[in-house]
Amino acid sequence: MDWDLIIIGSGFGGAVAALRAAEQGHRVLVLEQGREVSAADMRAASQDPKRLLWAPRLGLRGHFSQTLLRHLSVARGIGVGGGSLVFAAVLLEPGEGFYRDPAWAALPPRDWRAELAPHYATAARMLGRAVNPRQSQQDHWLRDTAAAMGALQSFGPVPQAILFGTPGQAAGEAIADPFFGGAGPERQACTFCADCCSGCHVGAKNSLDKNYLHLARRLGVQIQAERRVECITPLGQGEGYELRVRSTRDASLLEHYRARRVIVAAGVLGTLELLLACRERWRTLPALSPRLGAVVRSNSEVISTVTAREPDIDLRDGATISTHFMLGPDTHITQNRFSRSMRVLRWQGGPLVSEPRPLRRALKTLAAFVLRPREATASMRSGRRWAERSTVLLTMQAVDNQLALRLKRGLLGWRLSSVVPAGQTRAPSYLPQAQTLTETFARLSGGTAGNALPETLLGAATTAHVLGGCVMAGSADQGVVNEAGEVFGYPGLYVMDASILPANVGVNPSLTITAMAERCMSLFPEPAHNSTTRN
Repeated sequence: MDWDLIIIGSGFGGAVAALRAAEQGHRVLVLEQGREVSAADMRAASQDPKRLLWAPRLGLRGHFSQTLLRHLSVARGIGVGGGSLVFAAVLLEPGEGFYRDPAWAALPPRDWRAELAPHYATAARMLGRAVNPRQSQQDHWLRDTAAAMGALQSFGPVPQAILFGTPGQAAGEAIADPFFGGAGPERQACTFCADCCSGCHVGAKNSLDKNYLHLARRLGVQIQAERRVECITPLGQGEGYELRVRSTRDASLLEHYRARRVIVAAGVLGTLELLLACRERWRTLPALSPRLGAVVRSNSEVISTVTAREPDIDLRDGATISTHFMLGPDTHITQNRFSRSMRVLRWQGGPLVSEPRPLRRALKTLAAFVLRPREATASMRSGRRWAERSTVLLTMQAVDNQLALRLKRGLLGWRLSSVVPAGQTRAPSYLPQAQTLTETFARLSGGTAGNALPETLLGAATTAHVLGGCVMAGSADQGVVNEAGEVFGYPGLYVMDASILPANVGVNPSLTITAMAERCMSLFPEPAHNSTTRN
């Protein structure tokens, strides 16, 4: 065997797995299809969309990707550190709605809130959770909106994976590692530049390259970037796996690796595309559960925008997200600022159209462009100052709805496609609470309200927090992996990322993904050649 363990993907699940396996004494290799992203890369990406976007077929090799399927539009991070490169660093634990979801019934009966509690605590410590201390105009408008909607008591700052520093600390001042007794990298405190989601070039955001991956590398974990795994082949019952790996920089470069165990942690889209291909295209894993690709969640979220009418306003004072509130027990709301390079998103902004029926909503949206062109194109007309003038509102819910993803062969080759499962409530592209929120925020701020065009024209759920598809369960007829993350029917093959979560989290899910991976790794077997216990 080349390795004891190969991990596919370096996001929240893969990073946790790399560190904890190395602590056990495993020889670990991490394969990541994206690049190593430097502070200079992130600084360039905060200004130039071409340096931000990942679209290799178009020659774009940044670290932010958006994938549009029939019923789902997904934003994600691609690079060493995965989604942590572009996440808004919000670290929230889910409410009761997450644990009430009927999907938990497929798992062995446990008090899952109590089961996950110590792992949430570990994840929060590792990711350096701290409460955001700064509020500016956008936050004041969100507070007024919460008050107008009768939810002022739940309004407040968000806990985040950001180093905020101390009063009187000079901007850009180097800080010795404050989290791991000097074992972590040198850091700098947040400058509130709003560039979190294009990558923190300041070095304040506690992305995975600053904690889990950094510490894993110190223990000997190898990370090979720009490597995409095409196929996983069992070597024999319990004997390990061979991976066929292709370079994302040079498609002619093909490599093969063998490992006793493999963890797939490529994010929902990457994990499903790989495993579905192994079952249906390459037929190397034919016994994968028929539930593979089922129960895909969008975190039941929709995105809306408010564009300020003042052309010279600048709302980019703060972290990307800084405040939030709850509208009832299951609906969570945040505000968002973005970097200047995110102005490409202005082309996805259209008029606010409050109509729950998808076809009628699409027709009303088209009519608004004709009858109310100035209002309908407010986001598009904001031009290069879209980021300075825009407030993006994210509404999330912990309620039961879902899609399914399949692998289909078309004119452009094999690709994922989405379907609405029979008898299921589909992941929403319309939430009445989000419409009321956006109208209220626009009225109080004097801006122009809008919806995302993939939601209004295509009826596609828009999400940065896609979940599920390889859900945990008690058997292969109910899910894909057991509660330790091991794939049914394939000993030594694991999944540890957002795809194993059985329910909509209802809040930003990064902390939950990390905690679930921590729990799975607490059950992970030690290497046969080493009896060392985990620290």
